[in-house]
Amino acid sequence: MPVRPLVSYSIERIEVLGEDGTVDQGLMPSLSPGDIKRLYAHMVLTRQVDERMFKLQRQGRLGTFARVAGQEGAHVGAAFALRATDWLVPAFRETGALLLRGIPIAQLLQFWGGDERGGKFPKELRTLPVAIPVGTHMLHAVGIGWAMKASAEDAAVLTIFGEGATSEGDFSEAMNMAGVFQAPVVFFCQNNQYAISVPFTRQTASPTVAQKALAFGMFGVQVDGNDVFAVYRAVSEALERARTSGEPTLIEALTYRVTDHTTSDDARRYREDEEVAPWRGRDPIERLARYMRANGLLDEAGEAEVLAEADRQVAEAVAAFEALDPPGPEEIFAHVYAEKTAPLLEQEAALRVRLAGGTSGGAGGTSANEPAEGV
Repeated sequence: MPVRPLVSYSIERIEVLGEDGTVDQGLMPSLSPGDIKRLYAHMVLTRQVDERMFKLQRQGRLGTFARVAGQEGAHVGAAFALRATDWLVPAFRETGALLLRGIPIAQLLQFWGGDERGGKFPKELRTLPVAIPVGTHMLHAVGIGWAMKASAEDAAVLTIFGEGATSEGDFSEAMNMAGVFQAPVVFFCQNNQYAISVPFTRQTASPTVAQKALAFGMFGVQVDGNDVFAVYRAVSEALERARTSGEPTLIEALTYRVTDHTTSDDARRYREDEEVAPWRGRDPIERLARYMRANGLLDEAGEAEVLAEADRQVAEAVAAFEALDPPGPEEIFAHVYAEKTAPLLEQEAALRVRLAGGTSGGAGGTSANEPAEGV
């Protein structure tokens, strides 16, 4: 019998907004002038929050965190497509998406300041906490999507991750389950070219992340991640497919991490400035600003006003964060389980006694000079 092809495929790339600020009107998504102004203002706010967080970390007033400068067009554009009834399941480089979702700046500062109370997001925002373990949150997203499908909810899930997460088994498991059970999940990969110091070309032999969708029976597409219009268009369409037919989608937003991986990293050790410079010229905020200036949506006065308002919000948030009462050491027991287990309660009681300078009456008679087991 002759050899015959079983599968053929091609991966589309969506670009709407050029680096010069011009757009392809045939691909331009339905966004009002007000929508575009809000997108711009939110991207500027995200940049200013990121810059202030960096300064706070260097001053010892904030812990290690992952910067997002240069990637605002990707995760802000994606989150802008969500409805209030949808779910957002983020990783750790989605500051703008979390702010757009309604998480207060001060609460994010609280989280990155090492106070776990900052990770308790309001339930009505339908947003899971920051996920530090790489890739694990994608499985949670599929679980949420599957549950919503079972209850016939008219909603979808957007989960965001980096291309480094696609090297984890969790990615394949989540994609496979979403494809098999047709869970209404949009997998949004911010391909910023580096998993810490490992370049994309050393993570996979695939030319794109988007083509990995084929193996799991779902649609995959690549977008220019520094083009907020392309991102919004692709995510909006994917979320609508998810809501109406339960069809999952993999979107690869091709962008670049112009800063270090985190504030404890030094990217100069593994890449040259000559590689970074062109990407700084593709800044998503400036690209959008060029379009807005050309279309009468932004002028110098408006630009200064947006920046001043962002700085005001950031300053107020920093003051509110630093005015918070610090958590007591017993707070470490509050966020392990939804309900504290018996051993956890015993350990907490032992710690309280120890802090008070007494002797624990727990198992083994732990003294004030001996650490309670598991603490």
